[in-house]
This record gives sequence, C-alpha cells and structure tokens, in this order.
Amino acid sequence: MDLKSGYPFWAVKNGLMCAFPQLKADIGCDVVVVGGGITGSLIADELGKNGFDVVVVEQRDIAWGSSAASTALLQYEIDTHMVDLARLYGEFHAVAAYKACAEAITDLRDLAHELGDVDFDMQESLYYASKRGDKTALREEYDLRLKHGFDAQWLDAGSLKGRFGIKAPCAILTKLAARVDPYRMASRLLLRLAERGGRVFDRTVIDTIEPSDDNVILRTPEGFRIQARHVVMAAGYASQKWLKQSVAKNRSSYAFITDPLEASDLGLLASTMIWESARPYLYMRTTGNGRLLVGGDDDDTDIPARRDRRVEGKAKGLSQKVKKLFPDLPMRPAFSWGGTFAETEDGLPFFGEHPQYGPRVQFAMAYGGNGISYSMIGAGLLRANIEGRTHPLAALFGFSRVG
Repeated sequence: MDLKSGYPFWAVKNGLMCAFPQLKADIGCDVVVVGGGITGSLIADELGKNGFDVVVVEQRDIAWGSSAASTALLQYEIDTHMVDLARLYGEFHAVAAYKACAEAITDLRDLAHELGDVDFDMQESLYYASKRGDKTALREEYDLRLKHGFDAQWLDAGSLKGRFGIKAPCAILTKLAARVDPYRMASRLLLRLAERGGRVFDRTVIDTIEPSDDNVILRTPEGFRIQARHVVMAAGYASQKWLKQSVAKNRSSYAFITDPLEASDLGLLASTMIWESARPYLYMRTTGNGRLLVGGDDDDTDIPARRDRRVEGKAKGLSQKVKKLFPDLPMRPAFSWGGTFAETEDGLPFFGEHPQYGPRVQFAMAYGGNGISYSMIGAGLLRANIEGRTHPLAALFGFSRVG
C-alpha cells in the first residue's frame, strides 16, 4: 500500500535510523504485533515491559509507512467536538474519551523523557473559529469542557488579535498539547524493545492469519510461520484489508515544512499549535529547531499517483492560507508531502477483537487526527484485553459502539 508522496520531513531528517532482520524461520511468542509504525511500537512497548514475549513484524522498514508522513500534533481535542460525541453516545462517554486523550498526552511526555531525543515538547493548542457562524458551536464546546474540569480559556476577537495576531471571531486556548518526531519515537521504542529481548523483523509480509481456540498462526509468503497466543493488527491503514467490514474511509492529507525561522518571527507559534473549526482544517505547529510545519487541505483522493501530482499545488495553497493568517511571517517552505489517512464516522478509533477473527486477534485502528494519542490509549486497552481485564474504554472504542 503506497501511503505517502513527496518528501516527508521525518524521513529526510532522520534517514533510516535502524534496520532489523527479515523473518527467515518459524518462531513462537506470546504476542505478535503486525505493524512497526508509531501505533505498533507503542503497543509493543506496553506489552514488552509488562512481561510478554513480543514479536513485531513490519512489511517495510520500521516506521517507513504513514508514521514517516505524520505531522504528529498531540492533542486531547478530538476532531469530533465533545458536544457532538455527547449527542452520539452520552455525556459520560464523551467526557471519558476526552479525558483519556488528555491522560495520553502526559503518558507520552513521560515515555518521551524515558527515551530521550525524540523532539518532544509540551505545547498549548489554539482552536479558532474559521467564520462567525462557528462561534456558537465553539462556545458550547468551551462551556462543556469547563463543566468537566478541562483547563481552557475563551478568547474573543480582540484578545485573539492582541495575543496571536489572528483575525477571527473567537478561539479556545487549551493548555495541554504536545509535539513529537513520530518516526524517531517509533524507531527508538523498537530499538529498546529489541535490547530488552523482544524480536523485531522488518521487510516481513504477513500473508495469512489463522486463529484457533488456543493460538494464532501467521504465515509469510515464503512459508515461514509465527505461532502466538495473541495477535495485534497495528498495520495502520492497511489493517482495513483484513476486515470485511468497512470501518473507515481513506483520504489524503498534505503538509509542508519551512526552513528554521527566527524565534522573534515565530512569537507564540513556537509554543502554540494552531488549528481551525473549518473541515478540513488548516493546522500548524513548530519543531524543536524552529521550523513551521503546516498541514491540511485534505481531499477524498485514495489513488497514490493522483496524490503525488497534487503535492506541490497543495503546498502552495497551504502556504497562501498561512500568509493570509500571518502576513508578516516569512515563509520558506523546504519540503512538502502528502499521505494517506483514514477517518471514522465519529472520529473515534477502533481497538479490540472483531467477530470475524475472535478474541485472539486484536485490532489497533488509531484513525483520525488523534492517532498517536489514541495509540497510547490503545496500548493499555489492548493489554487489558489480552490479560482478560475490562478496560473502561473498551466498549466505546470497540467495533460495537456503546449507545
């Protein structure tokens, strides 16, 4: 599956950080994690440090799929407003999803500090109304967050213009967000797993999955077998091919990153990620060395060649949007790219077993704008499932949503 176009910055910046052997023998283990991106690495890390014999298999080089194209905005704010989730599933479940994402940010912070050198930093998040008609919805969202103890601040048009220089009707300023280099984090997690006795294989394709009451057999096209007690399918957007049920829609998103900018030019952008209420939305955040990463202008394209052709034009369009928002900000785009991503109807992920395979095969489908935060939650949720415990979000994030 061709997941990216152009020159994703993390791949350019980091190069190939690590290489693991290809599977060339029959092996056994407790859990096989299929997928060596940021989702698979977070899940493998959680299982490995809690006593499981873990094997990770990745069909490409490690983290070279969609993780290399991720823009890695870490937020507790879900693409679907808490208010809208409350209408779908009730206020209790909506708040639980948002609180879990907030806890995931601090958990990712602690994990990043353990690993070191993954360009992690805490940020604030500014969510502004794209047009006057969005003001009512943002105010309703803000009021519900305050009701449930989230640390957020309301900015009217004057305050928004005065503090950030943005001309918009209003905004919600959130105090809890972060950034990370997702390719680097995934690579360092899997290197650590291997150092601790886990096994990682790249350039290894899984051809068939054969679950039974006692175990699961995975086979490669070359005929090698992996026998495991459990399997976690964390193959990103390619995981959908293993299910007859359609659970998400593939789309394309686009991004560019600038040369490093002066701190005096960036101002509060250096510590604040910005996104808007329009859908699809424009968003931006900085890196540790002062580059501005800008993304958005999503479309329904799921044809790699067509996405390839659109990268340059999309980058120009995104650049013009930023110039309209910040006319005095020097813009020197250095690399631009596009990538596949998937959206669920409600903006929530899918974690857990699917009736097509039974309880020994767990799926990790961390789709949407909160993919990395979702993956951090999913690591604990899937571990609980494998250990036979009930996780508080298992029903909401499962394939049969709670009502």
